[in-house]
Amino acid sequence: MIEFTEFILSLEDRLKRPLPGRTAQLKMSSLRRIQDLLKFSPTQDVTQSSVLILFYPTEGEIGLVLMLRPEYKGVHSGQISLPGGKFEEDDESLIYTALREAKEEIGIDPSHVQVIGQLTEMYIPPSHFMVTPIVGYQAFKPTFTADPKEVAQIIEIRLSDLLDESKVQIKKIKLSMGLSLKVPSFFIDSHVIWGATAMILSELKELSAEIIMLT
Repeated sequence: MIEFTEFILSLEDRLKRPLPGRTAQLKMSSLRRIQDLLKFSPTQDVTQSSVLILFYPTEGEIGLVLMLRPEYKGVHSGQISLPGGKFEEDDESLIYTALREAKEEIGIDPSHVQVIGQLTEMYIPPSHFMVTPIVGYQAFKPTFTADPKEVAQIIEIRLSDLLDESKVQIKKIKLSMGLSLKVPSFFIDSHVIWGATAMILSELKELSAEIIMLT
């Protein structure tokens, strides 16, 4: 596996060039989501939001942090997500939003995070959010503290897991109102990562694989 600093520098440079975009995102999308996205018009009024993709070194590997949302009456109940949330009126930027939300949800210190770019924004039909993934890193492993109101579990994964093709599986997911759906998912350490989070990670996976192939 590529050394942490080399990977971060290469990724920062790669993020300045055209991204794989929706093509990469849709590799981890259900047919239902594709149909919803085809109906979406960018001129519609959406809620702007952002999430944080945070890299850090851990035990000789490159780590990433996700979180399991608690069960609640909402469309994303019990799902695995990246830390983040909606843009608030007092937020300076979507970068600020992602860092603020990550501090609130998983206890990271924004002053330790270096932002190196962003991935392709993505519309999420169930919540009517437009999400911008912000990419950053911390030079040392963070100490995470979960907000119990917003986070049921902090989930740490490795970049090597994300790049492992055997981790991509079709899973049957139970939705609200008793419905179920077969979706492409990342199956990592017994965690099923699907939906918008999987689509965001799909673009990240493609970029990361490109970097590692060239080193």
